[in-house]
Amino acid sequence: MESIYQKALGSEFWKLHPKIQERFGFNSQDHRASIGKGIMEKVWYGRFYTLPFLYIGTWRNIMFPRKGENIPFTIENYAYQDRYGRETVTWVRKFYFNEHLHRFDATMIYSEERNRIVDYLGTHQHLAVDIDLHVDERGGLRLRSGEQRFYEGMIGFRFPLFFSGIADVCEWYDDKKGKFCIEVNVKNETWGPLFGYKGTFDVKYLHVTPEQVPQDVKPKREERRE
Repeated sequence: MESIYQKALGSEFWKLHPKIQERFGFNSQDHRASIGKGIMEKVWYGRFYTLPFLYIGTWRNIMFPRKGENIPFTIENYAYQDRYGRETVTWVRKFYFNEHLHRFDATMIYSEERNRIVDYLGTHQHLAVDIDLHVDERGGLRLRSGEQRFYEGMIGFRFPLFFSGIADVCEWYDDKKGKFCIEVNVKNETWGPLFGYKGTFDVKYLHVTPEQVPQDVKPKREERRE
């Protein structure tokens, strides 16, 4: 069975750097997880009027109003099937600002309905975001967010980008450094740059059965609508 990233990229997947193929080429049946640990060279946020966006994001582990340099972090990618039988991959990022831990939680699926990756942001999957994938010139994986939809109970509507951000995520492998690299930039078309970070990390792979996927990385609520 293909990973959700193989399915989304098709033959383009094989243009990725071999290390990136390994990191994004597993699925729930492989009983494998990718655990990254490294240093964010820089974590930043935009001008003072962007702070309300970031404070709201802390309610559901989406964004946070902190910045700094040389921040330790981890990124946890587990593949499992959710309660609806969909192949799911966690993207749980933890940033350690001295005594304060901040998280950025997301879970991704491949949507047959939308023919693309859908990224559920936060702990309760209230925000579903269309993701476009591309392979960059370094053999890295680039993810760019598109339309966003808000779901809660019977409520469902297209979330206005005026109140949200567009994310540009690049992950690649640097052969000279012997490390994975990541850069994230989130901006609002009206308010400008909101939030971002850039760093490097190492990866170890774990053997994990479905029962062993930590509850800590799974959303507290799962949304059927894509």
